[in-house]
Amino acid sequence: MGLAEAHQVLVMNRLRGRVRLQVDGGIKTGRDIVIAAMFGAEEFGIGTTPLIASGCIMMRKCHLNTCPVGVATQDPELRKRFPGQPEHVMRYLMFVAEEVRSLLAELGFRTLEEAVGRVDRLVPHKVPGPSKTSRVDLSEVLYRPRQAETSPIHCVEAQDHNLRQVKDHELMARAKATLERGEPTAVEMALRNSDRAFGSMTAGEIARVHGAEALPEDTLVVTARGSAGQSFGAFAVRGMTLVLHGDANDYVGKGLSGGVLAVRPPATAPGRADEQIIVGNTVLYGATSGKAFFAGRAGERFAVRNSGAITVVEGVGDHGCEYMTGGVVVVLGSTGRNFAAGMSGGLAYVFDEDAAFVQRCNRDMVSLEAVEGAEAERLAQLIEEHAARTESVKAREILESWERARDVFVKVMPSELKRVLDDQRTPETAGIPFVGVGEGPPVSRPYVPGRSWRPETVVSHG
Repeated sequence: MGLAEAHQVLVMNRLRGRVRLQVDGGIKTGRDIVIAAMFGAEEFGIGTTPLIASGCIMMRKCHLNTCPVGVATQDPELRKRFPGQPEHVMRYLMFVAEEVRSLLAELGFRTLEEAVGRVDRLVPHKVPGPSKTSRVDLSEVLYRPRQAETSPIHCVEAQDHNLRQVKDHELMARAKATLERGEPTAVEMALRNSDRAFGSMTAGEIARVHGAEALPEDTLVVTARGSAGQSFGAFAVRGMTLVLHGDANDYVGKGLSGGVLAVRPPATAPGRADEQIIVGNTVLYGATSGKAFFAGRAGERFAVRNSGAITVVEGVGDHGCEYMTGGVVVVLGSTGRNFAAGMSGGLAYVFDEDAAFVQRCNRDMVSLEAVEGAEAERLAQLIEEHAARTESVKAREILESWERARDVFVKVMPSELKRVLDDQRTPETAGIPFVGVGEGPPVSRPYVPGRSWRPETVVSHG
């Protein structure tokens, strides 16, 4: 119904020729695709059935880390059971395509594009005998606007997205030696909030020329100034270091793939950086590797679905580390509510200076532990790197009072991950790093909130 209405309204306003419509939701067969096309769709999202083709059995327990066929789990024993191969999905889609071809031929269409919007070729199926379906009125769903006779009913006009003006073209021209020969390059640029996904094109070119391993760290160092648009540093690969003096919009570091990001306020910015928002929502969404340092606070859903990136930030909004499966997140300030919801892997370290994190954390899948020993030393090294890359005042204050400050940190440990790691651990492997930034065995001492890190500070529980 939604597809039919969207298509009809666009046709009535003579706008259909300028857009492409995509539909999804329960599409499984070639017949589904042909019917969706005749209702007005040109693109089709098929998700569930390819997942089943690769081995999913629809247990609907992805969030519990107990997927019996190893699709959605961090448990190595369960992951061994994953039977999926790319060829399984390819074969399924070939069957779908063949059914589409057969149905189009039966209807007299040479291409799928010819079938788009041809709702006049659809006839409601009548069930014989008395049936409540006979009272269903499909006339509005099957309505064909009169404008369809004189205006396009599928996309015929290619839109100009002004990709020629994307800032990455300038960056790639100035970093030609890096792209072609892997030579170190330093570039300075100015950004504004219309410069979206800065660095993504460059990352793709580096991956194309130099392969999955990309380049050594800090080969291409970009110092940018201004307010960056959405997705600053998205998909940045190893070898890229993007330093922004300013602030950035949502989705910073989306899909980060080995690059290094640092966002810091300008030297002339008033006030304390750790009290200001410096990056927007959904930062590091789906990041797989690399590092990110933010001298300021981030918005909501920080590091959602992070699976490998290491990051330091000075405060986050609601739903931080949601569905996180790997990597390390260090928060040098307060968090919003529902922190760590659905977190099944990786580690988070939160500086609990107001002793309220216990109430803000969603502990359905995580436990809270103290930080000590070699793990505390590695945590301090991360904070030192954060201070070096962003000149963070908050990081320097914590490091100067480290003997007291380290007791204020709480480690967020996914319960299932800890169970799996404990099961794997033997006396011979007791000293081997097990996860995240730790360099020793797991710390089992529970976290006790309320310790102060400044001598003059007294934390009250009320």
